[in-house]
Amino acid sequence: MAENLWAEDKSVQDPQRKGDTDRLWLVLEKALEQSTVEQRRARRWGIFFKSITVAYIIGLSLFVLNESELPMDALGSSAHTAVVPVDGVIASSEAANAFDIQQNLEAAFEAPGSKGVMLEINSPGGSPVQSEYVFRAILDLKAQYPGKPVHAVIGDIGASGAYYIAAAADTIHAAPASIVGSIGVVSSGFGFHGLMEKLGIDRRVITAGDNKAMLDPFLPESEDDRVHLQGLLDVTHRQFVARVREGRGERLISDDENIFDGRVWSGEQALGLGLVDSLAGPLEVAREWIGAEERVYYTKDEPLLNQVSREFGFGVGHSLTWLWPQGILNPWSLSH
Repeated sequence: MAENLWAEDKSVQDPQRKGDTDRLWLVLEKALEQSTVEQRRARRWGIFFKSITVAYIIGLSLFVLNESELPMDALGSSAHTAVVPVDGVIASSEAANAFDIQQNLEAAFEAPGSKGVMLEINSPGGSPVQSEYVFRAILDLKAQYPGKPVHAVIGDIGASGAYYIAAAADTIHAAPASIVGSIGVVSSGFGFHGLMEKLGIDRRVITAGDNKAMLDPFLPESEDDRVHLQGLLDVTHRQFVARVREGRGERLISDDENIFDGRVWSGEQALGLGLVDSLAGPLEVAREWIGAEERVYYTKDEPLLNQVSREFGFGVGHSLTWLWPQGILNPWSLSH
């Protein structure tokens, strides 16, 4: 045993053997260090690819949700009143255009949590064509979803084309001082023919078709043009009146045709004429007529995917500012 101890001691003291031992330990240390580096790389890349997978799943889910056109606050909502605003002039180039209103209506009806749809109207009217599109869309959606009633609530004003749309609802409500009605059609313009003569200016117009320049404000007014335009307005007016009668039915208390002469009425007067069903505001209608006090607005101002993508981008940017100093996504640390 003493010999073995001496031998071990001798081997340690032998310079050549000691050098070999040191080199061996150096190799082992480098191997362990390299192994640790590789493990860190694998862990970092694992985190990176897992993050990509999660982001892909989230993005796919958001795309599917975005296709539903539902507002963000309606996705997890329980029973609620789905509110679709009709605000401002009704025209294809305005915010209150038929396409966007139809999209909002479809989302409101499709939402599982919506117990009913409320048209929140504050509009002086506008295009009869756009109003007709929305009127038909409401009737179609009511037929598809018979369990979901539609109630129109007029704010400051619900006149002309706006009342045209409201007539498609199951009920119409207004405040006592709301402006309601204007069941008529108007076309207006100016004539500058006399001014042109005084200034000595000639109007030169070349047309193919005798009436192509009809109602040109710089030409003398033609009686034939007036008669033709009046016929167009009368046809549109009859369509308007027919829609109101279709929507309101026997609730139109007054048999006086003056109700359709284009005048406006206060909400209180409109109630007496059968143009509205009650003097109530949005909260009362949601609570008492629809039975869901919580209101969710359905507006297509910004697609859901854009909303969440923006918020997701902010979150990713914030995360990167934290991950970079930690070395987790530092390119140098990944290659080191």
